[in-house]
Amino acid sequence: MRRWVYLGCALLVFAVQAGQLPLTVNEIGLMLRSGYSSNSLMQELSTRHFADTVDEAKEKTLVKAGASAELIAALKSGIYSLSPEKAAAVQEQIAVAEQRRIEQAEATLKSDAQYQARVARERTSKSAKPDIGAGSDAISDTALANKKLIAFYFSAHWCAPCRKFTPQLVDYYNRVAAQHPEFEIVFYSFDKSPFAFETYIREANMPWPAIDYAKLKGKEVIAKNAGDGIPSLVLVDSAGNVISSSHSGSQNFGPQKVLADLDAIFAGKAPARVASAQ
Repeated sequence: MRRWVYLGCALLVFAVQAGQLPLTVNEIGLMLRSGYSSNSLMQELSTRHFADTVDEAKEKTLVKAGASAELIAALKSGIYSLSPEKAAAVQEQIAVAEQRRIEQAEATLKSDAQYQARVARERTSKSAKPDIGAGSDAISDTALANKKLIAFYFSAHWCAPCRKFTPQLVDYYNRVAAQHPEFEIVFYSFDKSPFAFETYIREANMPWPAIDYAKLKGKEVIAKNAGDGIPSLVLVDSAGNVISSSHSGSQNFGPQKVLADLDAIFAGKAPARVASAQ
């Protein structure tokens, strides 16, 4: 596994996996929304530390994300904080790493054109993606012609529960896709950079199409259906009506529920509202 080596002789070296930098308020908020509890985050902070400060605005962000009073108090107390010198060095390293990721992403995107062309050839079609719920803008994509059942997969490389579930979804897709050409999955990324987006697709061997990372901001209306946490699956019919949806914040830990509903549909036990899709 790659390891981050921080700048400066006085800087603490964190012998952790790639991506395990000291946490910031933004990252803590994302982790809370993806299903981490405040207690599990305090365990993370005990090893990864905290390279940020908590002002009034950031405290509101944490509360909105579901942080407990105990977690917020711990962050404000400084017990997990790095020294100002180390925090500054970490921020510098984060900036350097982000610039490196941007440069790598630019190189990756050049080769990605061939990958996207192959996907388009394999899934040649003429129509457009359906809306996902009322009021959404349709997303034009030839990969979804004649598809009657489309599952939007909301996920991200930084999300540990997502990386655990994605291989299961890949296996499911590879098992049913050939037998059910009317079905497709579309990946909607919650990643924070094009490089993370591309890395996730390749590492997970995702066999389905994805919304172009550069166009995600124009498609944010779709993400409102993702629920309160990822991983999340939202199944729609050819008219854009939501048939089944669930996410990591729901009581019945969503992705598996939607797959069970799909199995019922494929077995001819579809709800009345999707009978026309059979």
